[in-house]
Amino acid sequence: MGLAGDKITIHGGRPLNGRIELKGAKNLVTKAMVAAILGETPSVLRDVPDISDVRVVRGLLDVHGVKVTSDEEGVLTLDPSNVESAHMADIDAHAGSSRIPILFCGPLLHRLGEAFIPDLGGCRIGDRPIDYHLEVLRQFGAVVEKQPSGIRMSAPNGLKGTKVHLPYPSVGATEQVLLTAVRAEGITELRGAAIEPEIMDLINILQKMGAIITVDTDRVIRIEGVERLEGYSHTALFDRNEAASWAAAALATEGDIFVGGARQGEMLTFLNVYRKVGGKFDIHDDGIRFYHPGTELNPVIIETDVHPGFMTDWQQPLVVALTKAQGVSIVHETVYEQRFGFVDALVEMGATIQVHKECLGGQACRFGQRNFNHSAVISGPTKLHGADIVVPDLRGGFSHLIAALSAEGTSTVSNVGIISRGYEKFITKLEQLGADFVLEG
Repeated sequence: MGLAGDKITIHGGRPLNGRIELKGAKNLVTKAMVAAILGETPSVLRDVPDISDVRVVRGLLDVHGVKVTSDEEGVLTLDPSNVESAHMADIDAHAGSSRIPILFCGPLLHRLGEAFIPDLGGCRIGDRPIDYHLEVLRQFGAVVEKQPSGIRMSAPNGLKGTKVHLPYPSVGATEQVLLTAVRAEGITELRGAAIEPEIMDLINILQKMGAIITVDTDRVIRIEGVERLEGYSHTALFDRNEAASWAAAALATEGDIFVGGARQGEMLTFLNVYRKVGGKFDIHDDGIRFYHPGTELNPVIIETDVHPGFMTDWQQPLVVALTKAQGVSIVHETVYEQRFGFVDALVEMGATIQVHKECLGGQACRFGQRNFNHSAVISGPTKLHGADIVVPDLRGGFSHLIAALSAEGTSTVSNVGIISRGYEKFITKLEQLGADFVLEG
């Protein structure tokens, strides 16, 4: 599917029932592919989903001379033996739909002594400035030159270990430090690090390659730089964001979905909230079954947070289910300041949702007192009806799919190609679960 123009017509009101299988996490796989640049020998990555973000990174690796081969089972072999500089135009051709190029910088500086990145894309859900990434690279010794077509970096004296203190446990900034520090000379100390399961799995990969990384208490990570890294062989962590999305779909459509490959440990916080809402789940060795209780759902109060808190990627799909709950639910978004743009379509479909600029929660908010709608009050239960919807971003787009599937009547959802950025073969999975729809475009 393309990234724009695709349209799906959904006849809603039918429960989703059946089993779907997960592959590896988008937020881990794409970073693991970049890590392969650091190795002197080929790497093998298993359970790689067939999603557009993976194809974007594969294209970027290709223009940098990394040979990537794959099979039908989602196994990638990445050979970095011929890493080379790429033309800005070639990088730019791939980077418009992804922010991943910034993470190429550390590995390329180690391998080539230089790196180029164009303007960066990605979902428009909030401010994701790259300035902090650039400042971190400067701390390692990179020379950063901003040019009209992008940014050029060099490391005339090599990269040296440094001390980094993140003001907020940013996943992207933590990944930047890890991918840069593992081959920097000396010791790097990172305070205020993100510790998401995907970050820990990236650390597992880097350790397999020969890195020395210690994760201490209070979000402190220490990396002892090494001169050489080898390739890795690794099976990617499952995609807990996709698992939560299908769980919310089961709840909203009064269905019963077995999510193969999902695991309890990485979803502990989500499962607690799911149970409070009234959703049922059964833990199995090969996955988790999510299903509607057959009774009224309960309202909840949620504040998103970094791990081990309730993930921002979980709240959008769950908000659709909360329109079915008996009473008033409050969702306070503290991670991305513009993540409630998707609720406009839900209101058009009959949901009663009010968004506020005030922090409707107890947690200190990074963007409080700024002009953003980042708290939502959902009153229910309300019946959703069909509407014409345009997908705004990845998670919001899947939430619109859920809303259309649970609504009475027919909905047309446009721009659904964006959903393929993070959900492998979601059209096939909808078919497997018995959804009634027609795909156009």
